[in-house]
Amino acid sequence: MAQEIHEPKDVDIESIRPPSKKEVDKYQHANATIIALVRNNEALAISKTIRRLETSFNSKFRYPYTFINDEPFTERFMQRMQKLSDAPMEFVTIPKELWKKPSHIDEEREEKAMQILSDQRVSYAKKGSYHNMCRFYLGNFYNVPELKKYQYYWRIEPNVQFYNDLKYDVFKYMEATKKVYGFAINLYDISETVVSLWPETLKFLNKEDNYKYVNPNGAFQWLLENQQNPKNNKKANGYSTCHFWSNFEIGDMDFFRGDAYNNWFKHLDSTGNFYYERWGDAPVHSMGLALFADTKDIHWFRDIGYFHDPYVNCPNSPNTIGCETGQFSRWGHLSDQNCMASWIDYSMEDPSAIY
Repeated sequence: MAQEIHEPKDVDIESIRPPSKKEVDKYQHANATIIALVRNNEALAISKTIRRLETSFNSKFRYPYTFINDEPFTERFMQRMQKLSDAPMEFVTIPKELWKKPSHIDEEREEKAMQILSDQRVSYAKKGSYHNMCRFYLGNFYNVPELKKYQYYWRIEPNVQFYNDLKYDVFKYMEATKKVYGFAINLYDISETVVSLWPETLKFLNKEDNYKYVNPNGAFQWLLENQQNPKNNKKANGYSTCHFWSNFEIGDMDFFRGDAYNNWFKHLDSTGNFYYERWGDAPVHSMGLALFADTKDIHWFRDIGYFHDPYVNCPNSPNTIGCETGQFSRWGHLSDQNCMASWIDYSMEDPSAIY
């Protein structure tokens, strides 16, 4: 964490610089979009994020925004967003079949399971829309018709902060280095929400010849470590609960569209445990990446200062303004929730070769 961080060295950085203001309309973009799953009543909160992202990155490149919602966007919301950027914007209503709860879910069982989690003070346990959102982001977002034309996405959320002036195209960085996923924050999950996720994954892998999908260079030690939070590993039946915090993710949708991830998701979905437990989009995305992607293709954007309450990625960089270097959380008692040391020990490429 003390290492001074600069721009990536594993790419010809000059080739992915921003165009001049005169040339921005002619810029050849990567096949990418910035996506935001938001409701109409979150206009103010997402506006704050977009202003910050525009200042940090997108005013230089004008990548298109895709706003998605399970209900139609209002004219007021759309007009408000369009005032924030010169980039193209698309406002999409998610098809019901990609959002709503599957018909095979036993609602009585679901209600009882949600109550058990709620009694354990698990956040969003009884919020049906949260369960829908997690399942949507895990197995359906990349199948939204308006997103099928894109390969890469940058997911943004309301009320987040960016602390750097990014002077290179992160999408073209992903493209040039053939990365499938980029993250900023890496932490432990609430073990009570993923009790059966790893056992069900093992069932899938042991079925027929599904082990063929496992990448021999996967991040297995990070996925299964039990040193820092052994109670998490025990409650989650062998899963460390380490995951990439998905409110910031830059990814390749073609990875999620592939057979390995899709067939695994279908198995998980058949269990109903997106509703009977509270499997989040972050641990499931992360487990899929750890199993089916080459570790070298998962990238920690060390140079991007980022904050989503209560966690932060704050690099030691002359280009980082507004956060405390090396800080993980603004709440000191959460320091043991940081899974970054495990990633560095087990799965990270030589950091000096990249930054």
